[in-house]
Amino acid sequence: MKLSRREWLAGVGACAVAAALPAFGAETCPFRIAVINDEITQDFERACQIVTHDFGLQWIELRSMWDKNVTALNDKELADAKKILGEHKLRVTDIASPLFKTDWPGAPRSPLSETRDQFHADFDAKAQDQLLEHCIALTKHFETDRIRCFDFWRLDDQKPYRNVINQKLQQAAERCAKDNAYLVLENEMSCNTATGEESAAVLKAVPNRNFLLNWDPGNAAAIGDTPFPNGYNLLPKDRIGHCHCKDVVRKPDHKYDWAPVGGGVVDWVGQLKALQRDGFHFGLSLETHWHGAGTPEQSTRVSFDGLRKTLAKAGIAC
Repeated sequence: MKLSRREWLAGVGACAVAAALPAFGAETCPFRIAVINDEITQDFERACQIVTHDFGLQWIELRSMWDKNVTALNDKELADAKKILGEHKLRVTDIASPLFKTDWPGAPRSPLSETRDQFHADFDAKAQDQLLEHCIALTKHFETDRIRCFDFWRLDDQKPYRNVINQKLQQAAERCAKDNAYLVLENEMSCNTATGEESAAVLKAVPNRNFLLNWDPGNAAAIGDTPFPNGYNLLPKDRIGHCHCKDVVRKPDHKYDWAPVGGGVVDWVGQLKALQRDGFHFGLSLETHWHGAGTPEQSTRVSFDGLRKTLAKAGIAC
């Protein structure tokens, strides 16, 4: 079909405008916008395709793929994963490991202690030192400098164990420092550090500069805290090394459900403004969790659209 001159010029103009627009999450954005891969699908190539081509991102967070935790992949699977990342020009924000997401040895089990498999990972307390070494190796393989960790399943009374837990975190941070890696603790409602107040306390107790916080306002909200502004205001801003983005709705029975970003109780507009104001420039990963759109992929698409709109409301160009 032959195009008229007007149609041809219009097409050229449209292409030029499209080419001039920066990709979402590009260098103009203050954050490294990412998605945790398995929130989309266990098909790693499909997840990468959506993240880069549909969402326009340059970053991804690795947790599990092909029904295996990233820490359980064999050599061939690790090579395949790295090849797929290269093909889609994606960089890795961090290794979202299950490090220290287990019971503290010798402590009485709490009703809050989890027994289910966590994202295809099931490492007991005895395996944690070996798991840490493997995670350090994974940072080199995937060319990142961050390992996400936890601080053991939540105890009814953590006071008798808090000092030794902090010592374990400090030892792990010191080990990571030898390989120029950062240990990034996630505040998790099922673990001993859940709120902004608890996060600030553990950061004070473990002062290593390579021990940082993976701030998760959704997790804090799920346990009943007000993550922003209350929890966030307690945090040392230079110790926030990663951020997870999801939302929460509260139920009449004092329980919670997940929600798409912007659809819950977390003040994400205020939180994102504050992160930009305070100079945060690391990974901001969408961790959908909400499955209200039917499938993980469709739910992630809805929640990602919520993140886009929330960033726009915050006046942040991404």
